Amino acid sequence: MCGITGFYSFTTATASTLAKVQQSNQKLIQRGPDDGHIFCTGQVALGHRRLSIIDTSEHAAQPMKDESGRYVIVFNGEIFNFKELSDVYLKNYRKDTVPTSDTEVLLALLIIFGTDCLPWLHGFFAFSFFDTHTGRMILARDPLGKKPLLYYQTADGFAFSSEMKSLLEWDVPRKINFSVLHQYLQLNYIPQPQSMLEGVLKLKAGHYMVIGTNGQESYEAFYTLSCRPEQYRQYTYEAAQTELVRKMDASIQERMIADVPLGAFLSGGIDSSVIVALASKYTAKLSTFSVGYKDNAFFDETNYAALVAKRYQTDHHVFSLSNDDFLEHLYSVLDYIDEPFADSSALPVYILSHYTRRHVTVALSGDGADEVFSGYNKHAAEWRMRQGSLARSLVKAAGPLWKALPHSRNNKLTNLFRQLDRFAAGARLDTKERYWRWAGFNTVDEASRLLHEKSRDKVNFSLMAAEKEALLSAIGTDDFNEVLLTDVNLVLLSDMLVKVDLMSMANSIEVRSPFLDKRVVDFAFGLPSSYKVDGGMKKKIVQDAFRDMLPAELYDRPKHGFEIPLLEWFRKELWGLINDDLLQKDFVQQQGIFDVHAIENLKLKLRSNNPEDSHATVWALIVFQYWWKKYIGGAEAYA
Repeated sequence: MCGITGFYSFTTATASTLAKVQQSNQKLIQRGPDDGHIFCTGQVALGHRRLSIIDTSEHAAQPMKDESGRYVIVFNGEIFNFKELSDVYLKNYRKDTVPTSDTEVLLALLIIFGTDCLPWLHGFFAFSFFDTHTGRMILARDPLGKKPLLYYQTADGFAFSSEMKSLLEWDVPRKINFSVLHQYLQLNYIPQPQSMLEGVLKLKAGHYMVIGTNGQESYEAFYTLSCRPEQYRQYTYEAAQTELVRKMDASIQERMIADVPLGAFLSGGIDSSVIVALASKYTAKLSTFSVGYKDNAFFDETNYAALVAKRYQTDHHVFSLSNDDFLEHLYSVLDYIDEPFADSSALPVYILSHYTRRHVTVALSGDGADEVFSGYNKHAAEWRMRQGSLARSLVKAAGPLWKALPHSRNNKLTNLFRQLDRFAAGARLDTKERYWRWAGFNTVDEASRLLHEKSRDKVNFSLMAAEKEALLSAIGTDDFNEVLLTDVNLVLLSDMLVKVDLMSMANSIEVRSPFLDKRVVDFAFGLPSSYKVDGGMKKKIVQDAFRDMLPAELYDRPKHGFEIPLLEWFRKELWGLINDDLLQKDFVQQQGIFDVHAIENLKLKLRSNNPEDSHATVWALIVFQYWWKKYIGGAEAYA
C-alpha cells in the first residue's frame, strides 16, 4: 500500500515543473511513511511513497525500473496472486531470479502483455507504467475502485496522484465545480468520476487510460460488473451457500499474505465476524480490534465481538471510548480530508484505524457485503415497496401524518417517524427517483435553497441530470439486483471505499476487504436477489452460509453500525465552531457560496424540537467550509 503521483509534460518541461514531484510526493507521506523516491526523465516525473507490506526490502522500492531501464512503474495496492502469475506467465522472464514482490511481477506482465494482463490481477491497485522509448504512459485502477487515482489534464501536461492534496502541488486551478457541490449537498459525498474542482477527475474503477506525447490516446474498461440473470438458475440456494463459503475462504486465504503484522476489524456484526471466522484458520492467533462506546450503550456492540473473539481464540483488543475521545480526533479527520466528504462514520473508522495501527499494519474488514449482498434498511424498504402490500399502502396514505410528527435519530420513536416519512415519500416516486431520494439527505430543491443565487447560476442542471441518469442507468427492470449494482457503482465506490481508504491511509494502515474480491462479487451478481433479501432477512445467504461458524447471539438483532452523536455535539461542544466560525453569518455572507438565510434557518432547525436530518446537512457544510478555508479561501475560487 502506497501513494503515487506524477506529471507528464506535453511541452518542453522545465526543471522547476518536474521538481514539484518532491512536494507532491511529500503530501502522500501518511500513505507511505516507510520510504519515498522519485523518477525524472525528460518530460516525465514520477513519485512514490511506500508503506512496506510485501517484500519490505529495498529490492521492492519504487519507482521500479526493469533491468534495461526502459520501463518504470509506480504502483499503489496489492496483487495477491502475484506468485501464481509469475509461475504461469513469467517462466522465461529473468530466469536467474525469482520475483519477490507484486510490483516486480506487475512490471514484467505489463512489459510482456500490456493491458491484456489487467483482468488476471487479484487485488486492488492504482498504478502508472511508463515506457521511456515510446513515451507512452498507462494508468489503471482496480475493478471495484478500492484505490483512488485523480488526474488533471491541460494542453500542456497531465498530472495524477492518489490524493487531491498531492495533485494540487502540480498547480491545478482551485476552482469549485458548483454542479458537483450541488450533488454533494444532496448525498454528503461526491459521485465519481467527478471531483469538487473543475477539471479534476477520478479514473473510473476497472478502467485504464493511455497517455502519449500529445495527451490522452485511449480510455478503456478492462472490467465491467453487471447483473447476470442467465446464471440465476445455476445454483440451488443450498449449493450457492457452499460456493459462497468456498469463494470467501479463497479470498481470505489470499489476503493473509503479508510480511508485516496482520489483524482484523471485528465490529460484532455478521460481516466482520465471517472474516474473523475464516481468517482464524490461516494464522496461529489472529489479532482482532473493536471500538466500544462508553457513553452510548445502544451502539456498543463489543459484547457481540467478544463472543466471536472467544470462539476463535483471537488476540482481542477493545478500544472503549467516550464522546470526548471521539471529539479529540475530530480535527484530525477534518485536516486529512482534502476534498469535501461528509459521511460522519468516517470518524469512528479513523479512530479504529488509529488504535489498530499501534498493533498491526494490515487489517481485514467486512466492507462491501452490505452493497453486494443487500444489507441496508433501504434494501428491505425497497423490497417491501415492490410487494404492493396493504402495509405499504397504509404507510403511503398516512404520509401527511408522518411528515407532521417530529423526526430525529435521537430516540427510537422519533427515528421511526423519520423512517416512515421517508418510506411514504419514496412510495410516491418511480424506482430511480426513489433510489436517489433514499441514497441522500436532501432533494434537488433543498440543495438549491442552500446555495447563494450566484452559486445556483453556476450549476449546470441539465448536465447534472444526465450524470444522475448515468449513475442510475443499471435500474431498468424489476430485477432487485439492479438496485444492488447501483449501490456498488455509487454508494460503495464514492462513499464507503473513499471513507475506508482516507481514514486508514491517514493512519498508515492497509485495509483488505475479502467480500470485494471480484470473483466473490461476480458470483454474487449471478445469484437471484431472493437469495439475498426477503421480508424477514437481509444478507440472507451470508447469514445462512456461515450460521454454523458464528455465535447464535449475532442473529436476530438490529443492525446498528457506526454512529456518533452529531446532533448532541452540534448543540453543545461544537456550537461555537458552527455559529462563530464556519457558519458564522457574516462569514457566509462575505464568502458568497451559500444562502445566508437558508443557513440561519438550518441552524435554528438544528436546535429545535424537530431537527430531522439537519445535523447531517450541517456536517456536510462544516466539512466543506473547513476544506474551503484550508485549500481555497480566495475569491478566485468562485469568480
